[in-house]
Amino acid sequence: MRNYLNRAFDTHRPAPVTAAAVQQPAAMGAMMSGARTLDRDSESQVVGRDTGIDTMRGIAILMVIGIHALPQPLLPAWETLVDAALRPSVPVFLFATGYLTARAGRVPLAKRIRMALIPYAIAFVAAYIYMALHNPAMDHRVTTTVARFVLAYVFVYYYVFVYIGCTVALWLVFRLAEIGAPETRQRLAVLLAMSIGLGLIVGSYLDPLMQHLGYSDSLIQEARLRDIPFWFGFAALGALLAISDIGLAVRDMRTLLAGAAGVTYVIYATIRLSDTGDAADYDSVAFFGYAALFSTLLFALPIRLPFLAAIGSGSYFIYLWHIFVIMILRDHAGLRELGPVADFAITFMVTAVISVAALLAIRMLAPPRLSRWLGA
Repeated sequence: MRNYLNRAFDTHRPAPVTAAAVQQPAAMGAMMSGARTLDRDSESQVVGRDTGIDTMRGIAILMVIGIHALPQPLLPAWETLVDAALRPSVPVFLFATGYLTARAGRVPLAKRIRMALIPYAIAFVAAYIYMALHNPAMDHRVTTTVARFVLAYVFVYYYVFVYIGCTVALWLVFRLAEIGAPETRQRLAVLLAMSIGLGLIVGSYLDPLMQHLGYSDSLIQEARLRDIPFWFGFAALGALLAISDIGLAVRDMRTLLAGAAGVTYVIYATIRLSDTGDAADYDSVAFFGYAALFSTLLFALPIRLPFLAAIGSGSYFIYLWHIFVIMILRDHAGLRELGPVADFAITFMVTAVISVAALLAIRMLAPPRLSRWLGA
């Protein structure tokens, strides 16, 4: 399968051209499979897929599968430790989006939203049918169905709108940076740094505010999962590394970054295990610290693996469709009887293999338009 993935990546990687032929390279979302990006290690700008960024996304989407493959609820301590280690997956995608956007220097807003919504709409219909077949009492009123779609209240699709929200925020920041002064890069750096600070403030006080206003715990949880200012902090971090010398400096600090990421992981995991302070899975300062350092470490490491890059270039397809495999295994395979370790290992392996095989099949057999509509 690795050889197939290597060939698939080569097939979907545009041939490089010289910088003289390129004036306005485009960038799309971190999980959008059609992205055209700038190679971060090139001294001259070229058009093509960034193997390093796609490798990051390949690692991140396998982490997503790992999170969803864990038995729920998380009971033994080891499950929480594994879950905590894998949680930076979404921040990695947002970090990559910010990085690629800053390198391209523009945000094709309408195109990105369209590329996110069409595959989501198709997956939503399939998920709705699956849920209806397994729940005869499901509410099919039009208003409820529309609310499900708009809030992405099916399976794990709420991050589609987190991505869209972060894309809109990137567009707004770039527009603000262009207004009133020639020092666009410096203004952009200041706005991005301010965005990170704002995200941490909102993440720290959103749930206490909602609790003070009397909202239910379930509604607070849903709001925290969709906390756009908090999530945008990761996209802002990626963009900041792309436009400043920090991106070059971190490559000489890999050992320090690895140590810092390890320390912040221990802090984050300990807080969750001991339920100390803000022990939320997401939307906490401890989580931001660990996820931000993890994303930066992945960026700094010279990891360029074509088979992982091929998976990463189709990560949006895998994100939308892998959950069907997990749900089928949970509903019909009876893996819980084997114990939590076997349940997790089998669910992860089967889901990863089927998801990657489906991605390869779609790319090889489906017309290009259908492949794009499915997120592949």
